[in-house]
Amino acid sequence: MPDQNPLRQQVIDLPVVTPDVDEFRRHRVRCDCGVVTCGMPPVGTPSGLMGPRLLALVGLLAANCHVSRRKMQALLSDLLNVDISLGALSESEAVVADALTAPVEELRAHAMAAEVKHADGTTWYRAHIFRALWVMATKAVTVFTIFEAGTIEALKAWMGEKGVLVSDRGSQLSFWAMKRRQICWAHLLRKFAWYAEQRGEAGQLGLALLGRAQFLMHEWHRARDGCISRETFRRNTSATRDTIEVLLRRGTHVLDIAGSCAHILEHRDALWRFVAQEGVEPTNNHAEQELRGFVLWRKTSLGSQSERGERFAANLKSVIHTCRKQRRHVLSYLADAIQAALNRRSSPSLLPTP
Repeated sequence: MPDQNPLRQQVIDLPVVTPDVDEFRRHRVRCDCGVVTCGMPPVGTPSGLMGPRLLALVGLLAANCHVSRRKMQALLSDLLNVDISLGALSESEAVVADALTAPVEELRAHAMAAEVKHADGTTWYRAHIFRALWVMATKAVTVFTIFEAGTIEALKAWMGEKGVLVSDRGSQLSFWAMKRRQICWAHLLRKFAWYAEQRGEAGQLGLALLGRAQFLMHEWHRARDGCISRETFRRNTSATRDTIEVLLRRGTHVLDIAGSCAHILEHRDALWRFVAQEGVEPTNNHAEQELRGFVLWRKTSLGSQSERGERFAANLKSVIHTCRKQRRHVLSYLADAIQAALNRRSSPSLLPTP
């Protein structure tokens, strides 16, 4: 009798890659008048050596896998039998960055108009000089940019002022209306843990604040996971929220933590937005997680050397992170966007479908 349930084994292997090479021959003809006319390549033909899918792969290896140009040169040769100079790899960054400028700007406009967004910043380098790297993220899109300096004016122009902003207590974001902000409780928990390590009354206040903040987050997780209703969450934490504010006011009179407690209370209107408004999270973990890959890239590459390199980094990372969120194939999108730019057409949109 045939075996109805055979053991199965699948073996995956890679074929030997033979690159597709298209050659365009442009004839030059001299007129009787002495003018030389040269034929033009078909619309959509790259000006350099690399086609759209190879350009997309180079961008993905650099921005997502953090492969250096020299290692990329060896990888392309060994894996794809493609020999590309370091100069050509460098020049390809401009092509890719330009192709993604319009869709990334569209993502920024979408994030600016979003009801809830997360933002965070860190350092970047251009030729070993400090720059400011910022992210603005929603559930569906992520946008990065690199500023010469992350001033209030620069951030206000880039982010707008609409919706609820989840962030830390950075002074650069003071332009955002406090009643439309949510201060990150992960930062506050770390601050209260530091209070608890102090001696005397500061330590006692820190322990009290830390315990109540941990209870608050525990109840939030129960509400988020559907174990309790939001109304039950509000009722269970009402007294805790009042106690936290009372403890912070006491802390403004305690040496070592007075200034910190006063600064937290200046953000009082931004402490409880997640309680009142559904869809607002109490921490800024989302933005911090989005930045993590960029920070790892900075540590290995030491930043960029030019404005072109900054645009390449910010645009590629914006597209990669957004594609991941929307479960879109990154390499295919990059190739389509580059081909659209070569054909002088609008790049495919990355906005989430309704």
